[in-house]
Amino acid sequence: MSVIPKIESFAADLTAIRQDIHAHPELGFEETRTAGIVAELLREYGVDEVHEGIGGTGVVGVIRGSGGGNRRVGLRADMDALPITETSGVPYASTNPGRMHACGHDGHTTMLLGAARYLADTRDFDGAVVLIFQPAEEGLGGARRMIAEGLFERFPCDELYGMHNDPNSEPGVVTVTPGPAMAGASFFDITIRGTGSHAAMPHQSRDPIVIGTALVQQLQSVVSRNTPPTKPVVLSVTTFNAGSAYNVVPDSATITGTVRYFHPEVIGMVEQRMRELCTGLGQAYGVEIDLDLRNVFDVLMNDPDLSQAYVSAASDVVGGDGARLTEDQVTGSEDFADMLQVVPGAYCRVGHAGSVPLHNPGFVLDDAILPVGASVYARIVETRLPLGSAS
Repeated sequence: MSVIPKIESFAADLTAIRQDIHAHPELGFEETRTAGIVAELLREYGVDEVHEGIGGTGVVGVIRGSGGGNRRVGLRADMDALPITETSGVPYASTNPGRMHACGHDGHTTMLLGAARYLADTRDFDGAVVLIFQPAEEGLGGARRMIAEGLFERFPCDELYGMHNDPNSEPGVVTVTPGPAMAGASFFDITIRGTGSHAAMPHQSRDPIVIGTALVQQLQSVVSRNTPPTKPVVLSVTTFNAGSAYNVVPDSATITGTVRYFHPEVIGMVEQRMRELCTGLGQAYGVEIDLDLRNVFDVLMNDPDLSQAYVSAASDVVGGDGARLTEDQVTGSEDFADMLQVVPGAYCRVGHAGSVPLHNPGFVLDDAILPVGASVYARIVETRLPLGSAS
């Protein structure tokens, strides 16, 4: 592995920044402390422009290269944490109860800060780099809000790159999946409006628990019996809430969950079948069943040519064997997909040591990947905007 020496020289600073952000996690659109640190450091590094408050708590920086040209490469990192109580036991664990950087966004933010420090110092590229620190990636629509507030009108980009840590991959290995790489996602809320009764006289009720149990079972048939096996879908029910007493049949129940998909026509079919099942069971049991199904993430589409360019740049950092294209698709979702709907680009995964998965209260990010990720970000800028290419 050949991390850029200048970035390696301040690796300890990156670790300190990451662990400080980790100890003070903030949920989506609440990242005021994190955004303040980002903006302060960008100014300290000599970044030419620093803009705050974009998309709520988002920060954008612009660094101009020492050469000419008008081309711009965008680099993006997310900043928000998750509503999880940390159990990792690390000395820099969360000091904010019920909040944790269990997805490694503290690392993503730090890696982009590392690239910013290096690029602002060296400026060995033409054109400009746009640094995008995004809030609210975890299902709250931070990317869509930044776009709606004119992100790419104010800071146009010709290409766009992002990355995510990956504890499930080999340490230091960078992978990119050309084409559809991460699933689109819809979230759903189902409300069953039944009739309550005394638990000793359930015949007087229209029991939403019994109806909801039947509905959950039927929802599983959408994947197993309605979806083509070659077009993967995940449909997960994640909450079922009803009742508050031992001796009362409740009058309502709520069910929530998520659908993950890679083909737009498939999510259309899934929504139709879910509505048909809710309507049919409602009629069969004589109750009202309401379904609210809404798109939250687009399918993340990596540009094939820029995927190859990303791997080539990463190979300068991790070696030819450590950077590779892969056909592996991820059923998790990422709202960087919304930005790739506007600007072509690619998203990579960077493997690191550790056995605890993402979104787990015991997750620990390996700080050894901070200079790796920062170097990959820096190299994609230098290779896509080579000095002298604008002349």
